[in-house]
Amino acid sequence: MMLFTEVRGLPVLSRDGGRRLGVVTSLTVDAASGVVSHLRFRAGRLRGETVLAWEAVRSLGPGAVRVGPVTARVGPVTAPDVVPPGHDLLGRRVLTEAGVEHGTVLDVAFDPRSGRVLALFTTRGELSAGRMMGLGDHALVVRAG
Repeated sequence: MMLFTEVRGLPVLSRDGGRRLGVVTSLTVDAASGVVSHLRFRAGRLRGETVLAWEAVRSLGPGAVRVGPVTARVGPVTAPDVVPPGHDLLGRRVLTEAGVEHGTVLDVAFDPRSGRVLALFTTRGELSAGRMMGLGDHALVVRAG
């Protein structure tokens, strides 16, 4: 198990570890399936954000993320259905489907091998990942209960 806050800021290295590609900025989650779908990183302050499908992650540990080939770059030529919006779960407002406030996401526990989200830690306590319904510009929507 790892936490999103442990991954943010890690160096992203080529598969063989010979080249530093950038630093992790965030992980994108498909809320409906409850898995990390993409890794986002930046090579420098003035460079664009690079987005890799989770399948490109070869290993993830406390010291670095090793990835395969860079396959997608966010920009005007990237179709929205290919790379999802970069809605970061950390700091995201949490609402039930009925619109009831359930705090803000402080951290997310996930399996670094599969990318499966295990739990959400909010300002109002822990939530099961199975309660996630959707993630958008405004909030993370979860099932009441």
